Amino acid sequence: MVGQRRRRPRTGTVSGGVLAALLVAQTVAVPPASAAGPSLSVDLFAARHAISPDIYGMNGGDPALVAELGIPVSRWGGNATSRYNFKNHTYNTGSDWFFENIVAGPDNTLEAYVQRNRARGTKQVVTVPMTGWVAKDSPASPHACGFPAARFPAQDSFDQWDADCGNGRLDNTNLTGAEPADTSVPADASFAGEMVSHLVSQFGPAARGGVPIYELDNEPVLWSSTHRDVHPQPVSDDELGTKSTATAAAVKTADPRAAVLGPSGWGYCEWVASGLDGCAPGADAAAHGGLNLSQWFLKNMKDAGDARGRRLLDYFDQHYYPQISGDKTPEADAWRLRSTRSLWDPSYVEESWIGPSGVNAPPLQFIRTMKKWVSQYDPGTKTAITEYNWGALDDINGALAEADVLGIFGREGLDLATIWGEPKPADPGAYAFRMYRDYDGAGSRFGDVSVSAASSDQGQLAIYGAQRRCDGAVTLMVINKTGADLTAPLSIAGVPGAATAQRFTYGPADLSSIVRGQDLPVSRGQVTTAYPANSITLLVLPRHGGR
Repeated sequence: MVGQRRRRPRTGTVSGGVLAALLVAQTVAVPPASAAGPSLSVDLFAARHAISPDIYGMNGGDPALVAELGIPVSRWGGNATSRYNFKNHTYNTGSDWFFENIVAGPDNTLEAYVQRNRARGTKQVVTVPMTGWVAKDSPASPHACGFPAARFPAQDSFDQWDADCGNGRLDNTNLTGAEPADTSVPADASFAGEMVSHLVSQFGPAARGGVPIYELDNEPVLWSSTHRDVHPQPVSDDELGTKSTATAAAVKTADPRAAVLGPSGWGYCEWVASGLDGCAPGADAAAHGGLNLSQWFLKNMKDAGDARGRRLLDYFDQHYYPQISGDKTPEADAWRLRSTRSLWDPSYVEESWIGPSGVNAPPLQFIRTMKKWVSQYDPGTKTAITEYNWGALDDINGALAEADVLGIFGREGLDLATIWGEPKPADPGAYAFRMYRDYDGAGSRFGDVSVSAASSDQGQLAIYGAQRRCDGAVTLMVINKTGADLTAPLSIAGVPGAATAQRFTYGPADLSSIVRGQDLPVSRGQVTTAYPANSITLLVLPRHGGR
């Protein structure tokens, strides 16, 4: 994707290099009718913990945007990687596109991906296959495919560019009887070990700049759907557990300092249940100590690691997609902004099929629950969300949600996150990332030590606080989720008697730039100002205290 570069504010006549480091001070107009907003409070000495830079990751993204933001981590993942064969650079599209074998072009091979990201200084997460099959050699056309017309002449649809390949469905029902050998060759844990050894031979081990993280396949409970031509049977606890421990051990043998990440489930059902059980713990869970799939996976990885005398799982990873999609109705917009609470809030009840109208799940508290399960079943494991997207990234509403999510990731102590379906450079969603990674056009970033920040109404004004270790600056992100300008008092404990806050704002008044506003006086840790409707505001207090 090729998008427009961000239009930066201009002042006078300066060279492009100087311009990239400057922002003109512009007055942000405060309407006289600004409504009273909730009170905000920050304590620089409370709730301090490091913010992992890896929460600002992407699965792909426009190269110019990735470079501008200095994206710290990138993931080689998704359905195609489940059957990627590094020996012939061939993958299978699965149910995403007629189950076809595709030979990756020179720029799309695994090696090209690793090399690009190494050159950028970006950490890589590489998926290793566990379905039991990887793609065999395939001609460019006609493709080898899972449901060929010669074997299945009647199907609901066929590829318009390759009429021999069907979608594996008839009368909206999945066909059975596919032959795995039509597209694939067997691949067990030893194949994953060979893949890691190959990458070590090409780029060195993780300890010396090689691939640092390997993912245990992708959304395994969906294999019986996404890769049903080779794996039609539902995944059980035992299958996932056996394959995961064997594959993790093979990765660690090939590269002992590499980290392992998994199980990368697709969403709520896979979070709590195996493919055999469906969308709630059932007979499979009962046969495994009554633990849900995530709990048992963590315990099984710990037990297997203890037996081998080394940790097998380094990141507990799940995918999370709220149910709003990309809808932009007023109702969807309001729901999108509320739904970020599902990541942490013990009082927020899901408003989708996950909640009372569906499976009646308890409040998710997604990140907090992940951490709780880790503490119970595999202490010391980090937490990750390698796919997420709140939608509407081409709209200010999606940008507000994304800014809120990134703030939550930092406050809640998530260790790694990579958005799937990255914003284009000119999208408002890209500016949500810029507010944290390049708010002044000169690479300045939100702080890397989280501090206590609270709002009396987080649903109106959400606030996140952090301090930069490099220069001691305090950075406070305030997100106005309402359609009204709100004037709110802010108290900051730990700030000297007199200070100044720089102000940077992104909102509907100018969707093509982050505006540097007038500096705000901070007197005895107090500042009151207006936050424009539907906006993201960053306050930066240079060189102030805090431990």
